[in-house]
Parts: sequence; C-alpha cells; structure tokens
Amino acid sequence: MIYLTRKEHFNAAHKLFNPNWTDEQNEAVFGKCANKNWHGHNFDLYVTLEGTPDSETGFVMDLKKMSNIIKREVIDILDHSNINMDVPFMAGKMASTENIAMGIWNQLEKHLTAENYRLYSIKLYETERNFVEYFGPQGRR
Repeated sequence: MIYLTRKEHFNAAHKLFNPNWTDEQNEAVFGKCANKNWHGHNFDLYVTLEGTPDSETGFVMDLKKMSNIIKREVIDILDHSNINMDVPFMAGKMASTENIAMGIWNQLEKHLTAENYRLYSIKLYETERNFVEYFGPQGRR
C-alpha cells in the first residue's frame, strides 16, 4: 500500500458561536473565535489517498485529476467564503475545524474512490500550530 497526498490552500472566515448560549457563554468557551464580526484563516488542506499504483501509469491517481476534483468539490466552494453562511455542506453545523474536515471528507469521498485507491485522510491546518486529521466515519482502517 502507498499513500498519495495533495496539498491545497484556501482562505475563509468563520465564527464559533452557539446560538443557544448567551454571549458570555460563547465568549467563555470560544474566546476571540466568537467575535461577532467573524475572523479568518489561511487554511492548508492535505488530502491523502491509500492505494496501489496502476501497472501501466505507475500512479495511484493522476495528481492533476486529483487536484481538479479537490478544487471543484472543496476549494472553489470554501475559498474566500464565510463558512457559516456561504458553504452548503456546512449549513446548520458549527464551523469548527473538526466539522469542516468532516464536511470536506463527505464532499470528496465519492470522487476519490476507485478500484485501486480510496480516500484515506483529510488533514486541515487552521494555523501552523492547530490542525485536525480525519480518517472518515470508520476511523483509521
């Protein structure tokens, strides 16, 4: 088995805020991330496939094709957006990095699964020090 990773980048704004809580509760839990005027990040996204190289090309997947899928299904939707308000796959969800990573997985899984490979993980960096890694609903297999 070999692991193939493509890195992409997007900029987006979001706010962490639970509408069932008071402003004080939100500020106590989320701090500056609950700012009523939103805040933004320069996100780095790593999409990893697990698979076996094709006998004719030597590729697990053509990286240009992989990049085009990621851009169409994720980057074009998230880049320069307000994640809470503009992103259909995040509607009704807290826009935490954890939930964004799971949403990205759901956007990509059906497009990045074939006979010789499957989506293995999503790693999403919110900052250079804060990131999440998601291995799908079944966890790491």
